[in-house]
Amino acid sequence: MLFSFAVIFLAGLGAGALFQMMKLPRVIGMLAAGIVVGPFVLGLLDDKVLSVSGELRQTALIIILIKAGLALDLSDLKKVGRSAVLMSFLPACFEMTGYLIFAPFLLGTSLTDSALMGAVLSAVSPAVVVPRMVSLIEKKRGTEKGIPQMILAGASCDDVFVIVLFSTFLTMAQGGGAKLSGLLDIPVSIALGLLLGACAGIMVYMLFEYSFRRGMKIRGSIKAIVLLSAAFLLMTAESAAKPYAAVSGLLAVVAMACVLKLKSEVSVTKGLSEKFGKIWIAAEVILFVMVGAAVDIRYTLSAGASAAAMIFIALIFRAVGVVICTAGTKLDIRERLFCVIAYLPKATVQAAIGSVPMAAGLSCGKTILSVAVMGIILTAPLGAIGIDMTCDRLLSDDRRS
Repeated sequence: MLFSFAVIFLAGLGAGALFQMMKLPRVIGMLAAGIVVGPFVLGLLDDKVLSVSGELRQTALIIILIKAGLALDLSDLKKVGRSAVLMSFLPACFEMTGYLIFAPFLLGTSLTDSALMGAVLSAVSPAVVVPRMVSLIEKKRGTEKGIPQMILAGASCDDVFVIVLFSTFLTMAQGGGAKLSGLLDIPVSIALGLLLGACAGIMVYMLFEYSFRRGMKIRGSIKAIVLLSAAFLLMTAESAAKPYAAVSGLLAVVAMACVLKLKSEVSVTKGLSEKFGKIWIAAEVILFVMVGAAVDIRYTLSAGASAAAMIFIALIFRAVGVVICTAGTKLDIRERLFCVIAYLPKATVQAAIGSVPMAAGLSCGKTILSVAVMGIILTAPLGAIGIDMTCDRLLSDDRRS
């Protein structure tokens, strides 16, 4: 396992630096490194590491979501409240519609299989989007109109919405009936996640405050470990509650960090944000290399031009959804274009659930996995490059105002 971690860090950091020298986002190099060292090319990673790949990716995602919560200003988010809510489900609905209309003609799938494919492909990647939105908030790019805050919040809820629909469509594809009551899991999951996270945030704040009043000075590093542990407990609570109620653990993590920021002094949350920024240096490498390692390049080769065409047609539908979400706001054309670009990348969810239909024995499984893999390879770089290259041109620098 130690050799595998050495390969992950050295290959990921090396490829990231190389791509950065070529004026390309580092994450693309990390994804490429993961594909090369993964089990489907060179096979340099130990099976034990691959067996906990999902947990490693989830841990890295938790770290950046805590940092996102500590950076998120709720007062700024109120400015785009309606748009943030719409961004959490409308673009995904539009993209799924694109698959329902065109996948039967381009890929020969049934309507149910097309819906299942759309559910797999329509989730935006928080792994690509969230760290970039956090960076824009810190640099105060577009924050006056709440643009990165809106995208960050929408992307966090988008995954909850899509995964619930995926579960519903998977049941239909396996011959079961779709239960409309299952759709109630979406608002319930979001509400319970926010409530659970808010309670956790208050408890962590009270712990820090009690220690301070008792004359116990807790170092920033210890506070970071406590906060990270609380986030792990929230994710565990999501799994424990699954048989009884739907709870979004990821939203709970963001809510906990937001509440802690709201109640704590600026110096405390700033220190914690810096700590998690340092932890993210290692977590980012693990996240993207392991996402790349989960990509079976063989399925990309079998997907063909029709799969690529389907992906880009669906992205057009998604773009229309984003434009509708931002209609009636103070955002100008350039800012709306940036929102469209920021909502393009796929990676995390597709790597996690792309192989589930095939594992379930569905005839459409290989096709869905092929399209999911191609979706990651095409849209993760497209979205990352698009965000990095256009943010300075399309968003205002609010430090000057």
